[in-house]
Amino acid sequence: MKIIKELLPYLIIILTVILIRTFIVTPVIVNGPSMSPTLDGNEVMILKKYDTKYERFDIVVVNKSVDGDNLIKRVIGLPNETIEYRHEKLYINDEVIDDPYANGKTGVIPKTTLGPDEYFVMGDNRENSTDSRIIGIIKKRELEGTIGIVLYPFDKFGNVDKK
Repeated sequence: MKIIKELLPYLIIILTVILIRTFIVTPVIVNGPSMSPTLDGNEVMILKKYDTKYERFDIVVVNKSVDGDNLIKRVIGLPNETIEYRHEKLYINDEVIDDPYANGKTGVIPKTTLGPDEYFVMGDNRENSTDSRIIGIIKKRELEGTIGIVLYPFDKFGNVDKK
């Protein structure tokens, strides 16, 4: 009994940490240049797993492995929208939308209509990003949550703001 009493606080702490990382927040590391210049790579950020109401231009973690890492991308197209890129301009439901995060040439994306639980995601570095142009439309269940806080490097500590 004495051993159980001594171990109980540690077990509670471990269980609490596991529950927080599983359902609320967990750290993620940005890998690669696909989100440059917003994120350069190797930043440590907080993934908010509870944030499941995704908006255009949110930065999200996609549960699709490329070279062993989950993808960190920006939401461009939302459910039930029609997305298209032509002449380096983003069209949502046939209206031009300013895309302030596009860095480099996006290329042509043919008119694509998203379903009720589908998203179109792209990296900010359009010329060096494995995103919906390559891996296809993302289902909501494949989105793990949003990212908005940089923990490291310390000179970038704080929120990653949407313009």
